[in-house]
Amino acid sequence: MSRGNVLPLRRPNGLRVLDLCCGAGGLSMGYYLAGFEVTGVDIRPQPNYPFTFHQADALTFPLDGFDLVHASWPCEHFARVTSWRGNQADHPDLLTPGRERLAASGLPWVIENVPEAPIRPDYLLCGSQFGLNVRRHRAFETSWGGGGDLVPPCWHHKRLLPFVHKAERAYADAMGCTWMTNTEARKAVPPAYTHWIAAQYLTHERSAAA
Repeated sequence: MSRGNVLPLRRPNGLRVLDLCCGAGGLSMGYYLAGFEVTGVDIRPQPNYPFTFHQADALTFPLDGFDLVHASWPCEHFARVTSWRGNQADHPDLLTPGRERLAASGLPWVIENVPEAPIRPDYLLCGSQFGLNVRRHRAFETSWGGGGDLVPPCWHHKRLLPFVHKAERAYADAMGCTWMTNTEARKAVPPAYTHWIAAQYLTHERSAAA
């Protein structure tokens, strides 16, 4: 998919996912490819977001009517790169109140963040595990506690693309975020991660219902 093109074909599964702090929609696309109807929420405008979008506060947006809630709370408070370039204390911790809200909702949920964030790494994923030519680690904590299919270990071979500003377009495209601008893709996460996470969720739900 490239910018301006129609969405790729997929088989709908009849379920709805809410993506809080969705950005330009990298992880939203993974859920879409897994069959979900996707709605995104972000405090900032997202003109290239490819699904239903609401500009709103993710800590107060209604959760009613969704089967699964995903949240990618801002990582700057925890990311090591913030301490290299500035002060982590200058950025609010939205993850802690965000997790409390999801846990109290009674809905299945997924939280994504950088590996150094204080979340339980039920799944720790890297682009190289999915055949993508990028190294990008992200941790996922889930309401169901992980489990499911195995993925191969990371393979950080020398041909993996580094994230550098002069090569942002190539990095964005290698992640599968081809509809985004270079700037939007700086904070994006490959759709392959949530395409796989969604499969684990669906397997868990089927097992729980059996």
